[in-house]
Amino acid sequence: MIEKRQFYIDGAWVNPAAPRDLDVIDPSTEEPCAVISLGDQADTDAAVAAARAAFDGWAATPPEDRVALLRKLYEIYKSRAAEMGSAISKEMGAPIDYANANQVGAGIWHMGGFFKALEGFRFESDFTATEKHLKEPIGVCGLITPWNWPMNQVVLKVFPALAAGCTVVLKPSEVAPLSSLLFAEFVDQAGFPKGVFNLVNGDGSGVGTQLSKHRDVDMISFTGSTRAGIAISKAAADTLKRVSLELGGKGANIIFADADEDAVKRGARHCFANSGQSCNAPTRMLVERSRYDAAIETAVQVAEATRVGPASEAGKFIGPVVSEVQFDKIQKLIETGMQEARLVAGGPGRPEGLNRGYFVRPTVFADVSNDMTIAQEEIFGPVLSIQPFDSEDEAVAIANDTPYGLADYVQTRDDDKRRRVARRLRAGMIETNGQGFAQGSPFGGYKQSGNGREGGAHGLDEFLEVKAVSGWAAE
Repeated sequence: MIEKRQFYIDGAWVNPAAPRDLDVIDPSTEEPCAVISLGDQADTDAAVAAARAAFDGWAATPPEDRVALLRKLYEIYKSRAAEMGSAISKEMGAPIDYANANQVGAGIWHMGGFFKALEGFRFESDFTATEKHLKEPIGVCGLITPWNWPMNQVVLKVFPALAAGCTVVLKPSEVAPLSSLLFAEFVDQAGFPKGVFNLVNGDGSGVGTQLSKHRDVDMISFTGSTRAGIAISKAAADTLKRVSLELGGKGANIIFADADEDAVKRGARHCFANSGQSCNAPTRMLVERSRYDAAIETAVQVAEATRVGPASEAGKFIGPVVSEVQFDKIQKLIETGMQEARLVAGGPGRPEGLNRGYFVRPTVFADVSNDMTIAQEEIFGPVLSIQPFDSEDEAVAIANDTPYGLADYVQTRDDDKRRRVARRLRAGMIETNGQGFAQGSPFGGYKQSGNGREGGAHGLDEFLEVKAVSGWAAE
């Protein structure tokens, strides 16, 4: 049993003010793999006080010196990548090969994107001959991160905040905290000044709410469910702190009749990746009617060919979902879908041969319509819904008929149509024809998918205030 009860506060590992043990469950076995402690108000206050005391000195540190420390952290992260992959695989169930390549790799990718953005980033600019515009760190930032892509989200928050000159208190998901505790070791090894980075474990109703309400916290950056994002916004309202939210999604993947022959297969695989636990997953496949029946057949083939297994095994497959709570939620939504639509692959229960662990069968529903629960609610499991459309206008209307607006997808060989539809979709990211986004591209959404953007220069701006100064003499 791994014991990780301490928090990282003011440059040191410290015991919680009062012990509140919580088991970390390995989702492949349903057995405890580690124990942490949940923080309380005294721990939150200590971490915020450390960040506040460190802020003035860190904010005054030249940007190039801050970047130099971040580069040290980057090198440490890469050199200890195998440890990070093991921690992520154990805590949230990503198969070890996927954890090493994709989960750990996401952190490396985003670090590189920030370094590129910082090369040309201007913290000062001349607006006129006598007016200067300054970009300055917002202050102490509470960073609340999820369990589904741990290092993806930790890096997207910690790196730009520290690069901007902010000091931070990180509260990772209590469901998957081991990777963030390891990240704190990396920060300590890199030699950041004490108080610049702090970590307190806790749950949303505890440390998460305490950070959101705290008068000495200037900003909250949160990734998680829309429900939790609303609660955080309300908790933060009394102090009028900045709140940046990256929330849920219900991505529409529009496949026109002239799409390439691999479009359906690519979309189904993307939906099932990470066991469906990605907010930007293309979980709604909208198919032009002439290709609809063939698309269903292909999606069924992909589902049936998608192997499910324990995270410790090598190879390409999907692992369990993260917890019993998530497993039960997905099972209920699959059962709801069976009452609403036509089940063509998968279904309730565990895959054959897996009697323990939070394993979900890759599932496909056909003949879905937007008045159904499975078309509107984020399932967050390997569940794909397919529905037909007859015209471009209808496809856009179906895609936009959702409270979410994070990521949508368009597949067509007609470039004019592809660009036209991309403009009409109400989402923050539109991936077309399987072309991934560039390093440093802004990640974020419209509507109930949140506000703000993460990654690259846009991600840096989230942690900066803009100050205009008149009468600035020429230097």
